[in-house]
Amino acid sequence: MQLHEIKPIHKRKRRKRVGRGGKRGTYSGRGIKGQKARAGRKLKPVIRELIKRYPKLIGYRMKRKESKIAILNLEILEKKFNSGEKINPKILLERKIIRRIKGRMPKVKILGKGKLIKKLIIENCQVSKEAKEKIEKAGGTIK
Repeated sequence: MQLHEIKPIHKRKRRKRVGRGGKRGTYSGRGIKGQKARAGRKLKPVIRELIKRYPKLIGYRMKRKESKIAILNLEILEKKFNSGEKINPKILLERKIIRRIKGRMPKVKILGKGKLIKKLIIENCQVSKEAKEKIEKAGGTIK
C-alpha cells in the first residue's frame, strides 16, 4: 500500500451551513437579532482578552508547589519490616509501601504514630522529632 492508495473508511461529513432558509425557519437557529444573529458578524477574540487580563490575577506567578513527600508512620514500618533491616525510599518503593509521585521518587518523611520495638536502620528519610526518639529508644539508627 502506498500513500496515494489510502482512502478513508467513512463518508465525509459536510459542515452545516446555518442561516440559508430551508427547514430551519426564519432565524435558522441563530435566535432573534443581536450580534450573533447577523451575517458576517465579528465577535471579539475572547482568548486575547483572557491573555491580556491574566497577569493582573492575584498570585499568578506564585503557584503552590505540590509537596512531593510521602508520609509514613512508625506503625507501618513495625508491620512490614523485620528487626535490623534497612529502610530507604528505594526499598519502600520496591515493597509498594510508597509509590512514585508524578513519575519521580518521592522524599519520605517518617512520623511518630504507633509503637516501635524492632531495631531499624533508616537512610535518606526525613524523620520527625517524636519518631526519632522512638527509633533510638528501640535501638535503631538514623543516617
